Amino acid sequence: MLPATFKLCAGISYRHMRNMTGLRRNALAAIHHELNRLAGPGPSNWISQVRRRSSLLSSRIREEEVYNEEEMSYVKQGEDALQKAISILSEQDGWTVETVAANGDKVLSKVLPDIGKVFKLEVVMEQHPDNLYEELVEKMEQMGDWNPNVKQVKILQKIGQDTMVTHEVSAETPGNVVGPRDFVSVRCAKRRGSTCFLAGMSTQHPKMPEQKGVIRAENGPTCIVMRPCAEDPSKTKFTWLLSLDLKGWIPKTIINKVLSQTQVDFASHLRNRMANNVSMEMAHAC
Repeated sequence: MLPATFKLCAGISYRHMRNMTGLRRNALAAIHHELNRLAGPGPSNWISQVRRRSSLLSSRIREEEVYNEEEMSYVKQGEDALQKAISILSEQDGWTVETVAANGDKVLSKVLPDIGKVFKLEVVMEQHPDNLYEELVEKMEQMGDWNPNVKQVKILQKIGQDTMVTHEVSAETPGNVVGPRDFVSVRCAKRRGSTCFLAGMSTQHPKMPEQKGVIRAENGPTCIVMRPCAEDPSKTKFTWLLSLDLKGWIPKTIINKVLSQTQVDFASHLRNRMANNVSMEMAHAC
């Protein structure tokens, strides 16, 4: 079924077939069906809720949206990243605890065929998912202002409402154990009911070839999932799937430690950012 699904999806990238709305609908329906099969039995409750609402992999087809071949390629890459990430997150078995912070923030890991070791951050944020989505998606280019592990995030290209290509530059780790890296990523941002997604994977873009003196690392599939807590809908169950290949000659033990600590640090920096936003809003209201 999977090869046939990808053949159907690939057809919509050809110029003479791009405006055939029926084919596009069939392709998206086929991807959704394949996602259900890949996730297997017993998906977690939030996966089931999202699937009941609508497809995770596509917004409703808008007749006026016609993309060129390059744009369709980025859209497809973003949807592939989301598909793979959701499939990984829906499998609850096989995860190993890497670290648990004093506040309960947890990082788990798992080794997957053809991907390698992936990490999963699970935390609870005090803010509603809508506020976090605004900060992480709509204000993405401001991330370097509040996350010291990130030097810069720049949007190179936007395609429709859900897809963008970005360039990110990471800061070196303390002691320069891991030097600066840069990434070119395609990102797929979706909102389905009360659940928000931001998935991504490495890509190439003509505006950002490899930079001299900077190691071009690779990521993906990655995905942030934000949904209201069942106990308190004003808070967010925040899950971040991370898969990175930092390149260079770095021992795996160091990479594992750096990546798990990066996720814990990210949660702390995001909390501080959101708290500062609330303080500023209260000050303006006075």
